[in-house]
Amino acid sequence: MISRRQFGYGALCGLAPEMAFAQHAAVPGEVPAGTVWLNANENPDGPPDQVKQALSGAIAESGRYNHRVFPSLHAALAKSVDLEADRIITGAGSTEVLHCALDAFTSAKHPLITAWPTWEMTQELTEAAGRTVVKVPLMKDWSADVERMCAEAGKAGGGVIHFGNPNNPTSSITTKDQTRWLAANLPPNTVLLIDEAYIQFADSAKIESGVNLVREGGNIIATRTFSKLYGMAGVRVGFGCAPAELVRRMQPFRNNVISIFGARAAMAAVQLGDSFVEERRTRRNRIRAGFCSWLDERGFRFIPPQGNFVLIDIGRDVKDAIPRMLAEGVAVGRRFAAVSGWMRVTMGTQQEMEKFKAAFKKVVG
Repeated sequence: MISRRQFGYGALCGLAPEMAFAQHAAVPGEVPAGTVWLNANENPDGPPDQVKQALSGAIAESGRYNHRVFPSLHAALAKSVDLEADRIITGAGSTEVLHCALDAFTSAKHPLITAWPTWEMTQELTEAAGRTVVKVPLMKDWSADVERMCAEAGKAGGGVIHFGNPNNPTSSITTKDQTRWLAANLPPNTVLLIDEAYIQFADSAKIESGVNLVREGGNIIATRTFSKLYGMAGVRVGFGCAPAELVRRMQPFRNNVISIFGARAAMAAVQLGDSFVEERRTRRNRIRAGFCSWLDERGFRFIPPQGNFVLIDIGRDVKDAIPRMLAEGVAVGRRFAAVSGWMRVTMGTQQEMEKFKAAFKKVVG
């Protein structure tokens, strides 16, 4: 008889479609020379120099498993978010931590209750495991409908409530008041899972990290990644913050220890501190603000962004516009069925955004 753990691993890793594991960022076929990549919410600045040096130095260590390094990694990550090391779980990007949470805390009886639309991976993995997904539409202001999500969890007798903050693909936030209300009203047997991949780009005083709620106790998991602001998408390293008991329950579902390259890169990244985060956020958001002004001038509706990307209402299905933009040398975000008339574009360099504008004028108008 196959065990629950074996079933979960097979369903969430071996049996799920390959698309459930990727960022859906691959563009098939040939692309024009000089294409700018504004499709995967990556950071064009790439890794900082200190991280590049750490990656280079890790080559000499890569012949061994290096288990001795990981206590230092957990300590460094914990210090960066003011938590104890036993409240940290690492993974290949925050994606692996999300995998672990879904496997540990959803079941045949306990569904995933997710804000919608959002990044589809959590839905796909849960459904691949034969478990129920309850999609709760975002509210008119594009925030999570926390009261309805709470009610759905109560009706089901527990499960996982999930949303991104900021959310992908909308780049919108769920406010501090909403998040705190939900944390205070979680039904029994319910875990709140907040994906904070883009929170370091948020400049709204209305948002609050779930890490603060983890410090205060409760069934809260907040996931972070080094893929976005730190420009380390190809390094594949992230972490989750949660009460020690939730971390203990997630650990068996990890694939393995992360690469020594990820470990060394993450330790170098957190040493850069808050000033580095602020510098990168300020530069990227300055480009974002200028881009939004350009959209305003042209009369295009968009959701006020808090991530490093903008979702634009182009007034028609994006399925035809996406390949036409690519033909002009600009890769933009994929089509999201729930917002099929909206185009997601990542904030690139100023030069890349100028190329986007020229292509957008030609393709969209």
